[in-house]
This record gives sequence, C-alpha cells and structure tokens, in this order.
Amino acid sequence: MSRSTIGLFAGLLIAVATTTGGFFGFLAAVVFGIVGLGVGKVLAGELDIASYLGGQDRQRR
Repeated sequence: MSRSTIGLFAGLLIAVATTTGGFFGFLAAVVFGIVGLGVGKVLAGELDIASYLGGQDRQRR
C-alpha cells in the first residue's frame, strides 16, 4: 500500500472519529480525506509544494 493511500485512509479515519453524521459530517470526511491524501503524496514525493511555500523565491534573491 502506497503512502498516498495510507494518508487517505488516515484522513478518513480521523474524520470518522471527529464527526457525527449528517451532511456536514460527510463534507468533513471528504475534506479530511483530501488533506490526508495530499499529506501522503507529499511524504511519498509525488507532490512538490516548495513553490507554494516560497521555496523558489529564496533561490532567485
């Protein structure tokens, strides 16, 4: 199982643990799942967020 998949499942499990049903619970589960997937992809090296954090600007100066 890849780190991205583990991150997705971790986010979904956190969402289930912290929400209580209903439509807003569903939306929270989706948001936590997407965040978990993103974190998993960053840890696996499949997603580079340095440009969003200003990492490229430091090299230009």
